[in-house]
Amino acid sequence: MQPAHPVQQVLPGQPLKPMIIVIDAGHGGRDGSTRGLFSKEKDVALDVAMLLGQTIEKEIENTKVLYTRTEDVFIPLYERIELANKAHADLFISIHCNSMPSSMRGRTETSGVETFVSGSGRLGEQETAMRENAVILLEKDYKENYDGYNPSDPESFIVLSLMKNAYRLQSIKLATLIQQQYIKAGRVNRGVKEQSLAVLARAGMPAVLTEIGFISNPDEEEYINSLSGRQEIVQNIKNAIQEYKKQLIAN
Repeated sequence: MQPAHPVQQVLPGQPLKPMIIVIDAGHGGRDGSTRGLFSKEKDVALDVAMLLGQTIEKEIENTKVLYTRTEDVFIPLYERIELANKAHADLFISIHCNSMPSSMRGRTETSGVETFVSGSGRLGEQETAMRENAVILLEKDYKENYDGYNPSDPESFIVLSLMKNAYRLQSIKLATLIQQQYIKAGRVNRGVKEQSLAVLARAGMPAVLTEIGFISNPDEEEYINSLSGRQEIVQNIKNAIQEYKKQLIAN
């Protein structure tokens, strides 16, 4: 596997460029209707994202963290990944909470964690992409911003899936490491999946979207809102980044 960026030629006394990691708290502002019994996804995602960034800078040597948002504001999807591209980020990690439809039988029983990378997937298996991309409709001129993509038309997912993704293998590696850490913590593993996610489609670096738990499941809602639960989730993701960085240097 090729490294995400060329190996730096470091002269004696020259500081090594820090690994730049962009943390994206999903949703925000007027994009934030998904909720559990007592909490909203956009708030949980922001709190976990901020804690993750602080932990990364404290516990992983030579890293710099950037955030797509640090408060409850609406940020268009294309601006999130554009920030990472302009910063020449090494990793992009988007934090979300999963949820089952309110009309679904057994909605509160579904649990587990899954991590997504940008890819075509199967046309009939794009439920997460349909849900996460729906925010595009809140954006002005969304057809121009996403090359004609229409989140209301499943067949137009091909627009996103055809966007060049030079970092697919590295993204899958990072996603797999994150899932392995979740499993070690005893979480229900829903796997690594490829879907046509607008927030990841134009990433110029390894990029993943991780669903840290089902806010529609009362037990998992309690877990992702508890200090111990959030700390465990953050340590899972941080450990995965450390292992990814170690493997990158080794290769």
